[in-house]
Amino acid sequence: MAAAVAGICERPAFAEQSVREVLSFLVTNRSIATGDFVRDEQAAAATSDTIARLLSIELATLPIASSAGGFIYRFDSTLGTVVRLTDSFGPFFTERSMTTAKSLSSFSINYRTATFDSIDGRKLRDGTLRSTASILRGDAEPFDVETVSLRIRLDSMTIASSFGVTDRLEVSAALPIVRLTLQGERIDTYRGERFPQATGTASASGVGDAVLRAKVNLVQRAGSGIAVGAEARLPTGDEEQLLGAGRASVKPRLLASLEGARIALDGDVGYSFRGLARTLDYSGGLSVVATPRLTLIGEVYGRRLEGFGRLIETTEPHPRLLDVDTIRLTGVAETTNRLVAVAGFKWNVASSWLVSVNVARPLTRVGLNAHWVPAVTLDYSFGQ
Repeated sequence: MAAAVAGICERPAFAEQSVREVLSFLVTNRSIATGDFVRDEQAAAATSDTIARLLSIELATLPIASSAGGFIYRFDSTLGTVVRLTDSFGPFFTERSMTTAKSLSSFSINYRTATFDSIDGRKLRDGTLRSTASILRGDAEPFDVETVSLRIRLDSMTIASSFGVTDRLEVSAALPIVRLTLQGERIDTYRGERFPQATGTASASGVGDAVLRAKVNLVQRAGSGIAVGAEARLPTGDEEQLLGAGRASVKPRLLASLEGARIALDGDVGYSFRGLARTLDYSGGLSVVATPRLTLIGEVYGRRLEGFGRLIETTEPHPRLLDVDTIRLTGVAETTNRLVAVAGFKWNVASSWLVSVNVARPLTRVGLNAHWVPAVTLDYSFGQ
């Protein structure tokens, strides 16, 4: 077996194609002699598809800043002018029940970057992600193991705008512009000796999936209230480059807000139909007014993906080698739950200009995760 591996590994393969093709190339071309080509192909295809789907869901569901913007205004008939309705600037991604006043608008630009470190609790970048391995029964470690390392980075700039059709009806739209880079290699380690198998790199830039939103305020008392809304994500991103889902989704939403003198609580829940999977999204935010121009924010948002998929390892007896088992990385359809915490602030730098800075951190291990995901947003409200 050592001679065969060495012969294969003298000239590592290299790929520079689409993101999806490079990902498939790195994961599916396995070299360990397992004696079961069919199971190898099935497991490799399932692994590649699961990683691609997890990456697609990250890009297709990029968090969009709250459409109401930081400033909520209403016309005060007593004063005869438009005044601010709330003291806080609201959460980052949790939607407030309040709507932008009639004929008022907001415009924002958000930048977000993420370098993914793990997938379903397995490290991506340090070369410990096993794709296939052969192990003698009773041994603690495989004598032949093939590992894949992946370096995946996502940078996105999202342009968003909202408009108050009436005092209780608001519409908004957002368009992410995305850059995705992927680098990877596959190494076969046979009895402690490393043999490079393949390297690959790919990058893609372009628009992601566009977002359209509408929100109707049903009950409002000062800064508190209840609203219903709907969100549609359009398949404008390139599916082959994993910049979008490749299909549209629709999500009805229920929103609630409770605001006091210095503290505000907001929450929303929505259920997505179609798209890559049926998804239950929920979030809650706590906003604290530190000064009239500074709001501190803590937020949690979660997602339940129905039958979407995750990575697992399977172990099967080798069909021809006695007391040898084959370990394969593969993907299975399974409902998963993900939770992310966000913390940061919103600062009114001047007039109707608002700067938001936050950092997100996953609280669960499922899916693709980055240790820290920083983001900054510049928001401007006008028309009052």
